[in-house]
Amino acid sequence: MSTSNFTTAILVDQTPKEAFCAINNVRGWWSEEIEGKTDNLNEEFIYHYRDMHRCIVRIIEVIPDKKIVWLVKDNYFSFTKVKSEWRGTKINFDISKHINKTKISFTHVGLVPAYECFDICSNGWTDCIQNNLKNLIITGKGQPTSKEDDGFDVIPFVTGC
Repeated sequence: MSTSNFTTAILVDQTPKEAFCAINNVRGWWSEEIEGKTDNLNEEFIYHYRDMHRCIVRIIEVIPDKKIVWLVKDNYFSFTKVKSEWRGTKINFDISKHINKTKISFTHVGLVPAYECFDICSNGWTDCIQNNLKNLIITGKGQPTSKEDDGFDVIPFVTGC
């Protein structure tokens, strides 16, 4: 059985700083349902999608214009036998120059084929990174999951970028 972590990458014409700022704008590419700050070391935010998925993420490493690492502190899936898949996993964004472009390598360390959610989650991450994040970097407009009107309070996104 494979134990490879899920990974995908994109190339863009924008600068590493522009990529870094877009990644930190989690509401701009992942979900408008994010609660909390998403752009500084040791901050935590909550992702929420209906009653299907919730997770608490802590930003554990930030190297401006080069790297961002998130730790999934807690997780809940309604659609898996093990509700806490993702708990303790890390989500890495590595930013580098690649010839005359900027490369963003995304790795969800711990999201492996043995997980029940692997197919759904890897497809979701592929769409988020290859489409939503890439479009946010290139055009300034991503296609995050829209905010649902379910009483879930969202703290406005503030960034130094």
